[in-house]
Parts: sequence; structure tokens; C-alpha cells
Amino acid sequence: MLSPEKIKRINALSKKSKKDGLSKEEASEQTALREEYLKNFRQSMRGTIENVTVIDPEGKDVTPDKIKNIRENKYLN
Repeated sequence: MLSPEKIKRINALSKKSKKDGLSKEEASEQTALREEYLKNFRQSMRGTIENVTVIDPEGKDVTPDKIKNIRENKYLN
């Protein structure tokens, strides 16, 4: 998870870019912070998806095999 300070900085740079524009240094900082944010988001989403079990209305486990295989391989390593 990204620190609250980094999230505040992302928001501040976004507001500044809309209002006044960013310098080259600020633009590169914004890009780096966005990439870090997206990396953390994707890791979190992947973890959530890999731990979901899908149950149909009849109560049967219909979790896709791909997810089951990922889960099994994760615990084998």
C-alpha cells in the first residue's frame, strides 16, 4: 500500500498539472508515483482474485481452473 504522503503528493501534482502545468522534474516524479501506485494496485487486485472462491447457486465450487492452479502453485513454492 502506498503511504498517505505519496498519495497526497500524487493528488497535489495532479491539481497543479491541471492549474499551472508541471516542470520536467515534477512530471517525472508524477510518472514514477503513478507507476508505483499502479504496481501496488495490481498486486492487491491479483491477491484478491487469487483468493476468491466462486460458488454457483447450487452451492458447487465453480472457481476457474486457472485460479485454482495459481493457488496450488503458490502454496507449493
